[in-house]
Amino acid sequence: MQKLYGEEVLYPGMLKYQNPGELNLFLSFGPHVDVYFPPRKRSRVSAPFVFCEGLFKKSQTTIDVLPDECLFEILRRVSDGHDKSACASVSKRWLMLASTIRRDEQKKAEDFDKSGGCLTRCLKGKKATDIRLAAISAGSGSRGGLGELSILGNNASKVTDFGLKAVARGCPSLTSLTIWNLSSIKDEGISEIANECRLLEKLELSHCPALTNKSLVAIADNCPNLSSLSIDSCSNIGNEGLQAIGKCCLNLKSISVKNCPLVGDQGVSSVVASASSSLMKMRLHGLNISDASLAVIGHYGLALTDLGLYDLRNVTEKGFWVMGSGQGLQKLRSIVIVACSGVTDLGLEALGKGCPNLKHFCVRKSDFLSDKGIVSFAKATQSVEVVMLEECNTVTQLGIFGLLVNCGNIKALSLAKCLGIKDLPMIIPSGLSPCNSMKSLSIVNCPGFGNISLALLGRICPQLQDVVLTGLQGITDNGFSSLIKNCESGLTKIDLSGCVNLTDKTVSEISMVHGGTLEVLKLDGCRSITDASVVTVAQNCLFLRELDVSKSAITDFSIAALACAELLNLQVLSVSGCQVSNKSLPFLKKLGETLVGLNLMQCCGVSGSAVGKLGAQIYKCDILV
Repeated sequence: MQKLYGEEVLYPGMLKYQNPGELNLFLSFGPHVDVYFPPRKRSRVSAPFVFCEGLFKKSQTTIDVLPDECLFEILRRVSDGHDKSACASVSKRWLMLASTIRRDEQKKAEDFDKSGGCLTRCLKGKKATDIRLAAISAGSGSRGGLGELSILGNNASKVTDFGLKAVARGCPSLTSLTIWNLSSIKDEGISEIANECRLLEKLELSHCPALTNKSLVAIADNCPNLSSLSIDSCSNIGNEGLQAIGKCCLNLKSISVKNCPLVGDQGVSSVVASASSSLMKMRLHGLNISDASLAVIGHYGLALTDLGLYDLRNVTEKGFWVMGSGQGLQKLRSIVIVACSGVTDLGLEALGKGCPNLKHFCVRKSDFLSDKGIVSFAKATQSVEVVMLEECNTVTQLGIFGLLVNCGNIKALSLAKCLGIKDLPMIIPSGLSPCNSMKSLSIVNCPGFGNISLALLGRICPQLQDVVLTGLQGITDNGFSSLIKNCESGLTKIDLSGCVNLTDKTVSEISMVHGGTLEVLKLDGCRSITDASVVTVAQNCLFLRELDVSKSAITDFSIAALACAELLNLQVLSVSGCQVSNKSLPFLKKLGETLVGLNLMQCCGVSGSAVGKLGAQIYKCDILV
């Protein structure tokens, strides 16, 4: 044995060790070469060596000469989490090798199966790569384990099954996985996740066209704790996958299936019937299902509390009637129905009778729902507290007031883009009881809604606190004045954005009558609002925390008035598109003592340098320019 730069060298055929205790210090490259690493002896060689025809030559770092098989054997013997992370950070080669080690291949493997991890990681766009996933896999074990992982891809993302396999092998503590827009992900990667991450509780797959039923079958077979499943635009996932989930995942509480053309009645019915005792939330969007699925939901949805039905074009009136008449939706508290032509007066009445605990009711884009259905629904259920109607163009003023009169516990009403509502005179019976439970009113972009309707609402709902009336050009000062006078409990939020015919008179009356309770006032796009309105608000609305006078006629004088108000504690101010200038900066600085948000967009009179200086002075406030 010779010495080379202070190190011992073994020639082929020489004895490799002195005693049996040194057996674990040897690695065999092949039949002709053996390398000995002395214990507790630091190398003094600046460059390693290799054997070549009996001559010693300098080469790369000694350990990098080892083939992958040998490095794999070394790395799988590193059991400490910190040491694993350190080894993986040596090079890309080491990282990739470390990420291929399975739990059953790890020597002295830790017990991973007791609880989920505490770390959350999210990769977006071009940052979503296999290398980053491998790094997460290698580095999370020593930091509490990976619990939640989101991979939000796009055309620049470079994630393949290799990355998912790395996560699966290194992160058995994973409980939540979200994958969006990754066409390169296939069943092999998801199956590996299923096999290794058996604590998985939440799975979300969106726009992954290469995935098939095999992925869901693997999840169903290996992840019994799965409680939430969301599938969106996965064109090759169908009934078989959902049937497997329904059969094996007995703890399933939430499921959402959207735009999956292969999913039909068999898949949906299987999930609902199998998970009838646990399934609480369900969303079906754009599926080729029929009345049969709704019938099963109405009969087996015993635990359902939230139900969303969107764009179900093959479901008819019969389906909704059977669902409501099935008597299985006793616990249902919220239902949202969007773009379903089967929603008619008959079906809506059946839902009202069959859902005695319904609190939240929303219908959008329905052309077959009329006043009769709305009133029948209101009479059938007395539990509904929130009603939202959007683009229900056959519903008129009569149906809305019939709803308020007959639905005794309603707290909030929202109407949006309902073109059938016209401002027609109505006679309210003198002995009619007011709807005192009503606290919130929102009318958005209903062009036929005007002063008459607003005055009637004020009389029927005297306890209003939040009022949102946006995009209503038919409302003037006189109509809103009637509402203001009838509100007995004090308005706290008023949004009149886009009501171009309102003037300072309305704002003055609001500040005088409700200044002691008002917290939010939005007048965006009210072109007739001037400095006079802001002055009255500053003087009377002492609890105001948010003011929006964007695209109005206010000037620097309004900013000064707000700054001079002694007791005002304004937090958010928006003057976008207003005629304010650099003269307002000293007053904005003073307001900045309490402001957390300031909108100066499209304020041409305020220079960029002035805004920069202001931002340095009120650094706690977010400024939009």
